[in-house]
Amino acid sequence: MLQFFMKGGTPLKGEVTIGGAKNAALGILAAAIMTDEPVLLENLPDVSDINVMLRAISDIGAKVERLDRHTVRITGSSIQTQKVLFDYVRNIRASYYLIGALLGKYKTAEVALPGGCAIGARPIDQHLKGFRALGATTTITDEGALHAEAPALVGRHIFMDVVSVGATINVMLAAVLAEGRTVIESAAKEPHVVDVANLLNRMGARIKGAGTDVIRIHGVEKLHGTYYPIVPDQIEAGTFMMAAAATNGDVLIRNVIPKHLDVISAKLLEMGCTVENYDDSVRVCGNPNKNYTNVKTSPYPGFPTDMQPQIATVLALANGTSMITEGIFEKRFAYVEELNHMGADITVCEKGDVATINGVKGFHGAAVSAPDLRAGAALVIAGLCAEGYTSVSDIKYVLRGYEDFDVKMRGLGAQIVTVSDEKEAEEFILSTGGDCDDLRELQAI
Repeated sequence: MLQFFMKGGTPLKGEVTIGGAKNAALGILAAAIMTDEPVLLENLPDVSDINVMLRAISDIGAKVERLDRHTVRITGSSIQTQKVLFDYVRNIRASYYLIGALLGKYKTAEVALPGGCAIGARPIDQHLKGFRALGATTTITDEGALHAEAPALVGRHIFMDVVSVGATINVMLAAVLAEGRTVIESAAKEPHVVDVANLLNRMGARIKGAGTDVIRIHGVEKLHGTYYPIVPDQIEAGTFMMAAAATNGDVLIRNVIPKHLDVISAKLLEMGCTVENYDDSVRVCGNPNKNYTNVKTSPYPGFPTDMQPQIATVLALANGTSMITEGIFEKRFAYVEELNHMGADITVCEKGDVATINGVKGFHGAAVSAPDLRAGAALVIAGLCAEGYTSVSDIKYVLRGYEDFDVKMRGLGAQIVTVSDEKEAEEFILSTGGDCDDLRELQAI
C-alpha cells in the first residue's frame, strides 16, 4: 500500500506551479461529450478522479485522445450508450455530472450512484429537483443507479433549497439543450461553476449570470466543438499557501487567480503571515509566532470547506485558542484524531460541527492515516512541520485530487517520498540521517 513518508522540520522555500482545477475539470469533461464535434481541453490535472472520468467517457463510446499529460481531445459523436453502470465510477462523486450531460443531449441517462470521500451526507435531492423541473422522470434502479429520461426538456424557474455546486452544474448541463428559458436561483457561485459555464458558452450555449446567485440559460438546439484551458485549482493553491505558513516557509505559488484566493489570504494575514499578490501568482511567508483566529466554512466567496483541514493544521501551531465551525459537511473533522496523535490539541463538540484548537509549540512524527482527500493533504503538511518522521497511509484519497503532491513538495525543499514497502521506507530514513529505530517507532509499514 502506498504511503507518504517524510521527515519534518524544513521550511518550504521556492516556487511551485498549480495545475488545473479538478472540480472544474470533472464538470467540463461531462460537458465535452454534449457535442458531436471535438472539444480540446488544456491544463487538465493528471489525478485519479480525472482519469476515472475519462475512462467512463471512453467506455460509453466517446473518442478520448490524450495528446499529452495535461491535454485531451474528446469527440462525443461515437457514444453508443447512455448507461454508465461501471463499478469504478462509484469511486468518484462527480460521476453524477454524466447524468446532466447525457440527459441534456439524449434525453435519457442512467448512471451508477457516486461515492467519493466519506465527509458526511451529500444528497442529490437538488439534482433530482432540477431534472424533474425540466420535465424528466427520475428513478433509482435495483442496481443502485439513477435513471432519468424525458420526451423533451423544457426550461423552468428552479429555486435551489440549498446552495449546491454539484446540483448547479448538473442542472446547467441539462438546461443548455432544453427548450426555452431556465432560471436557477440560489445558484452556487464557485469558480468551477463559472468555468463550466464559460466552456459551455464557448460551445454555443447561452448562459448568463454564472458566478452570481441567479443563472439564466436560454436553451439552444445543439452545441459545437471548441478549445478551452481549465482554470487553475483554487484548493491546490490554498493547500500550498497553508503549507508555506505552517512550515514558516517562503513560497511563490504560480498559475493562480489571486481573486479566487482572497478569503484564504485574509485568514493568513490575520494569523500574521505575509501574503503578496501578483498578476497570476501569490507569495506566502510564514510567521513563527502565528496568531489565533476563527474560521467558518461557507459557500463561495466564503471560506472553502475543502480548505478546512489545512487551516486547522496551521491553527494548531498558532498562539492561543482558535475555533473552526464547519458549515457545509457534518463529518469533516475525522482527521482531528490523527492530528492529535501528532501532538495537536483539538476538541470537537458533541454535535460535530465546531472544533476548538488550542495552539501547541510543535508536532511530533507519527504513523497516521488519511480519512479523506483534503485531510490527507493536511496530514502531510503536519508531517512536514513535525519533529522526526511521519508516515501517511491511505494516500489513495490524496491522489484523487493532487497531481505529483510529493514531487512538488520536494521541489520546495521538503524531505518526502512515496513508498510502497518497508524497505523503501528504511532507505529513505537512512538517506535522511535516521536509523532503523525511527522506522520501528512508526510501528513499521
